[in-house]
Amino acid sequence: MASILIIEDDDQLRAMLREMLQRVGYEVTEARNGNEGVKRYRENPADLVITDIIMPEKEGVETIIELKRDFPDVNIIAISGGGRIRAEAYLRMAEKLGAKRTLTKPFIREKMLEAIKDLIG
Repeated sequence: MASILIIEDDDQLRAMLREMLQRVGYEVTEARNGNEGVKRYRENPADLVITDIIMPEKEGVETIIELKRDFPDVNIIAISGGGRIRAEAYLRMAEKLGAKRTLTKPFIREKMLEAIKDLIG
């Protein structure tokens, strides 16, 4: 069973993602911010990381940089609803830093599952 680490500060979205992914057979670990997410990944590397971009403590961009520096082969999907600038700008930056897929929030369930399947089967 493939494992996925969800790094998302929104409790409801994180819970929704966890339930959706567990229903289709993935093992899921969660983190509320980038610091917690990097720690969890170091303790138990997942097959895929889904990270939000705008979060407290350590944002997704910093998280992607650290994960890709220390684990170059990590599969990352970045998600964002935007912030001071539009989501697309944050997601373009995430791609340049190594995210293999990006999705704008709110995203369609099928698009997320398709991106996951493309990356880890």
